[in-house]
Amino acid sequence: MHPALHSWRDDLPAALIRLLAYLAGLALLSIVLAHFFQSNPVIGGITPAYRSPWIEVEKPFPAFALAIPEAADAPASYAIRRHGDGNGRKDILTLGEADSTAPFLQVEIYRPGAEIDSFAAPEAEIAASAARLGPVNLARSSEALDSKFGPLAIVTFATSVGAPRQCLAFARAFANPRLQISGWFCQGGTPVERSTLGCALDRLTLLSAGSEPKVGALFAQAELHRSYCGQRETILAPTPKHKVLWKALETRAEPRRIGR
Repeated sequence: MHPALHSWRDDLPAALIRLLAYLAGLALLSIVLAHFFQSNPVIGGITPAYRSPWIEVEKPFPAFALAIPEAADAPASYAIRRHGDGNGRKDILTLGEADSTAPFLQVEIYRPGAEIDSFAAPEAEIAASAARLGPVNLARSSEALDSKFGPLAIVTFATSVGAPRQCLAFARAFANPRLQISGWFCQGGTPVERSTLGCALDRLTLLSAGSEPKVGALFAQAELHRSYCGQRETILAPTPKHKVLWKALETRAEPRRIGR
């Protein structure tokens, strides 16, 4: 038969078979995919873990010291943290056990870089830096604490994490040089007295200003206003003991110095 006379009806069975085979293939693929997704539930996007921009310096070279004669046997630490983006620096000195009803003092000297434009209010600053203690009932005192660094803003709070303590926090920011001194003094039972905190901060001194002469000038000026815990006679009592500060024994002779 001439190809032109070949009828389309003759090709119908073959085309139908190909169509049915195609549909069967799609059905089989759908069954396989359905079984796969049922046995392997879809996992949503994983939220990346928070990573602090502050980097701990492994072997910190202390720039400040805090000599407390009354705390010769209390654990002490010195840490330096650098901001990964802004290059700011925090020197953190601690004395005492962080989770105990015994006295615990933390002092932070913050020299910011490009990571902030201005310091936060004292309440916000304390709430953020003491977050691990779960600070509650934060209240700023209307009366500043006089210190060798000038008037310090005072914030009181209680801890809700770990051992229950009452804390007396402080903060003071300087414009030139850009620097902030802050921290807190905590203990169980009765709150820390303002004079006790003032005496402790009287012992904060500079070891090295590095390439920041204005920081050296600030601490040199502060030494001129040092009260020596209420005793200004530096020859007779260069570092007098404050009996309430750490309930020291009179026989202790060597001071505990953070940063040496």
